[in-house]
Amino acid sequence: MADRHYIDNSELQGDREKQEWGYVEGVEWGLLYPEANGQYQSPININSREALYDSSLLEVKLSPNYVVCRDCEVINDGHVVQILLKSKSVLTGGPLPRSHEYELYEVKFHWGRENQRGSEHTVNFKAFPMELHLIHWNSTLYRNIEEALGQVHGIVIISLFVQIGKEHIGLKVITDILEDIQYKGKSKTIPCFNPNTLLPDPLLRDYWVYEGSLTMPPCSEGVTWILFRYPLTVSQSQMEDFRRLRMHIKGADLEDESDGILADNFRPTQPLSDRIIRAAFQ
Repeated sequence: MADRHYIDNSELQGDREKQEWGYVEGVEWGLLYPEANGQYQSPININSREALYDSSLLEVKLSPNYVVCRDCEVINDGHVVQILLKSKSVLTGGPLPRSHEYELYEVKFHWGRENQRGSEHTVNFKAFPMELHLIHWNSTLYRNIEEALGQVHGIVIISLFVQIGKEHIGLKVITDILEDIQYKGKSKTIPCFNPNTLLPDPLLRDYWVYEGSLTMPPCSEGVTWILFRYPLTVSQSQMEDFRRLRMHIKGADLEDESDGILADNFRPTQPLSDRIIRAAFQ
């Protein structure tokens, strides 16, 4: 297994790491990151009626072979919350190339200030209050996630929508420590986290697939997206725990009209262009 270390987005951006980007209106990512101008960008709107049923997706079952992670690091990087996983969990099957393994690297959270928005992808133009991304890299072809970025079959991201309802027990270990990472740059190590608790349906048959990009700079393409149809459920209280986070370091002077709240950290949907969305269900 490749050595694991925390990489923030600036490390993936190389020489551009000093450049500022954010989710503020008027900040044009494409000027700083040429990949963001590509034809196959993410997120997108999923039009369920136009998705094409593809029975071949079920020939080999999608198999997340996730193990409980010990000593996971939870990070507020000022853009999102990340869980950096240190145990080797792998994903195989489904739409992935046969005999290729994809190693789970991290989980990222995107959410809105209000329950009417927050997810990056939308389904029939409906947004959810939160979206989780389980980011994997192809450990069969590449030595690490940096090498896999932007490459063919390099990255796979499982996307999970989140709705408001009953408390999510699996995420409680995360929401319970968010007050400890309230400010940008803060991190906390938790004794254990089970990625399996994030999977919505034991059969793992109800998902859409399309080819896209990272939704954060550098917006590299070559990403296979697997979006589960059925959302996870968190309590309103858990949702508010995320909305108390800050996008600035403690004690920083805020710009005019900014309250420093970390929320609405989603990229707007991008044109589908000539891409096809496949569905593993009818």
